[in-house]
Amino acid sequence: MGKTLFDLTGKNAVVIGGAGGLGQAIAQGLAEAGAKVLISSRNEESLRRAQGEIEAAAGVSVLYSSADASDEAQVEGLVADAARQFGGPVSILVNAQGFNKKQDALDFDIDVFRQMLEANVTSFMISAKHFGKHFKENGYGKIVNLSSVRGKIATKTTGNAGYCTTKGAVDMLTKQLASEFGPFGVTVNAVAPNITATPMMTKIFEMRAAEAGVDIDAYLKQQAAGLPMRKMSMPEDIVGTAVFLASEASDFMTGNILYPDGGLVAVG
Repeated sequence: MGKTLFDLTGKNAVVIGGAGGLGQAIAQGLAEAGAKVLISSRNEESLRRAQGEIEAAAGVSVLYSSADASDEAQVEGLVADAARQFGGPVSILVNAQGFNKKQDALDFDIDVFRQMLEANVTSFMISAKHFGKHFKENGYGKIVNLSSVRGKIATKTTGNAGYCTTKGAVDMLTKQLASEFGPFGVTVNAVAPNITATPMMTKIFEMRAAEAGVDIDAYLKQQAAGLPMRKMSMPEDIVGTAVFLASEASDFMTGNILYPDGGLVAVG
């Protein structure tokens, strides 16, 4: 039994926000675990790049379909296109889309705040609504939402009123969807990591290290000093949790927020 619990062979997974960062890392992990994977985002050029990178790393074919996850009509089209490309029903949805804009709460641009709500929360609801209908028809589905430790604990510094708010909303949406979708065989859970050294964040870390007059390794060590694990989170540290939530190993788990965070929530 243990050898097959995490095997995703025969499963079809859609990763929205799969053209970079943690979404791309999770898409690759699902593919390596045996799933057929389709990545989606608004930018087709980014999708083609990510497709090539995942295929080169995982040694398997990856599909893609461009769509704006905040547009209901496009998400409905994505469900249909994914099923068409797979040649069968979708069984896994990963919501990894969204962005962060840091501004002091006293000066936060409310238009930006609304954009963050749309991208980080509303799009999750739209995709869950339409993929949820698809899953209900087929009597099975796994939804994995990408949240953050910032949905549970605030930052001590300014700038994250928008991000913390949206991730807190994702956590509660995850729980409510789990309650509503459970009766027809669909689980809904979330992965909530700490700040992670994705390629985009690594560039920011390098800039901050230069400003502080230290090398990048010293900077990352400083940032990780307060964590029990004493290391900065890497994309691969998040993938296992997502694969678990997409696999049969988590079939009796729903409405949960899991924290691959190096221990931040425990001490934060």
